[in-house]
Amino acid sequence: MRSARALADRVILDLAFDTERLAAARAAGDGLHDRLHYIAVMPSLPEVADTELAAHWRADFLVAVPGLHRLELDGGRTLVDIVLGEAEAMLPELDARVGEFIVPSTQAPLRALARLAVPGARLQAPLGDEAWRRALRAAGFSWDAETEPLQARYTSRKPQPPRPAPPVRSAVVIGAGVAGAAACERLCARGWQVTLVERHEEPAQEASGNRAGIFMPLLSRDDNIPTRLTRAAYLYALRRWHALGGMAPDGSAPILGQQCGVLQLARDAEHAALQEEVAGAWRYPEEYVRWLDAAQASALLGSATPHGAWLFPQGGWANPASVCRAMLAACGERLRRVFHAEALALERAGERWLVRSAEGIVLAEGAHVIVACGAGAMQLPQTAPLPLYTMRGQVTHLAAGTFAALPLVVCREAYMTPASGGIASVGATYDRTSDREADRTLWPSSQAENLARAREILGAARVPDDAPLAGRVGLRCMAPDRLPLVGALPDHGAANQPERLRDVVRHPGLHGLLGYASRGLIWAPLAAELLACQLDGLASPLEATLAAALDPGRFLLKARRKTVAIAP
Repeated sequence: MRSARALADRVILDLAFDTERLAAARAAGDGLHDRLHYIAVMPSLPEVADTELAAHWRADFLVAVPGLHRLELDGGRTLVDIVLGEAEAMLPELDARVGEFIVPSTQAPLRALARLAVPGARLQAPLGDEAWRRALRAAGFSWDAETEPLQARYTSRKPQPPRPAPPVRSAVVIGAGVAGAAACERLCARGWQVTLVERHEEPAQEASGNRAGIFMPLLSRDDNIPTRLTRAAYLYALRRWHALGGMAPDGSAPILGQQCGVLQLARDAEHAALQEEVAGAWRYPEEYVRWLDAAQASALLGSATPHGAWLFPQGGWANPASVCRAMLAACGERLRRVFHAEALALERAGERWLVRSAEGIVLAEGAHVIVACGAGAMQLPQTAPLPLYTMRGQVTHLAAGTFAALPLVVCREAYMTPASGGIASVGATYDRTSDREADRTLWPSSQAENLARAREILGAARVPDDAPLAGRVGLRCMAPDRLPLVGALPDHGAANQPERLRDVVRHPGLHGLLGYASRGLIWAPLAAELLACQLDGLASPLEATLAAALDPGRFLLKARRKTVAIAP
């Protein structure tokens, strides 16, 4: 078990990204830190002359879109967070404990920096004029000599939030779909001992069991929270899959899949105009998204389409089960698997959790439990009060010979994938679950719906009027706001009415990775990284606003606000 001292990162925040400075920090191991965490905040992505770093940027799908981009170098011993945006806006969004600051300008927002500083943090800044030095002192920084550059330390008596006590680094993960497998991979990579409990004999047998899931970002006119979250998750997933060995459509890589591109067709002329407006307004790099007019989209699709489309060149399809297997294989000996065993009861025993079967047998125990079993969470007493529900999704499988070949994934009201193993996937329906919730049989009505949507996309000539009933049914676990639940789980039995997330009473050591809806394939890696950082008290891979949008306690706050709003 690692000590508290070994868990500490050397954290540098640089407002003037410099490859030589990063290289020097990577080379300067001081024996006091487990790894280097270099945070570079900049308004735009600079040109990188350093060939090694440039290669990393290309391989890690770092594109010039707003937000926080986490890269792992040196086998995970170096974390680089590229934060694209103005410092005034982005610094308040960072959740980090910084020990070193590099400040190139006297225009820096000093109070925002001070909020991130640990006691004794060093700061290198211009000497500046007397007004600048007064601002530094007011923010809590002091120095002995006035030199250029100024070498200061954070000496404010303002109390800092305490660092969480080092956790007992053992966890039980319930569920071996993409959510649970990603949690195992991220925790084992940090040295945790993990037990994975799964009721089936193999991973990815429930919602993660489809032949193909598509991966693509989400765009919007106002760059809202779902758009920002999905962008971050999509790009982070591409990085993790690359680190796991990449993907190939023929099974020659650990992950079965293909970055063949995704073509999102406009629904109508109005939607086409919106697509063109959004792509133009945000000036996305072409490797992220391109707007195609009707003629360009038709040429790429191989059949006429009346409107334009977004093309996501780095998007594509992947087999979720192969993603799960790759993540679990990366865990090595730190992972213990308990399969064909259903977790139906959680019991707190002192400082540990016991995970029991229906017969009361203890399947696993650990200091922490991570509930990542999708709809199965609705059966556990501690997670049943969460506002989760399920939607049935039926995917239609078409033999390659009966389905017009596609060069890439295409979607509009449904998605269609290129054939893999002689089978193309079309779907998926959104059917409400009620008394037939457990019905996993294929419905002819759902297949007819999928085929009708396919004909709307490609035209009747390229899609059969009828096909043998074939496909797969899964139950998506969803929350009312369609966003995942990531983090410490609230204790719904606690007698308090919280007004802020930090006031929500939580079950000690109980966490959730739930509500992934139809985007679990890309949500899983980033959500697992977020939770792993929360557990180890490390810097978040997401802006604070976005992490709060995923907090499982948010629904208690929404319920309280609703109650207050309707009170007489």
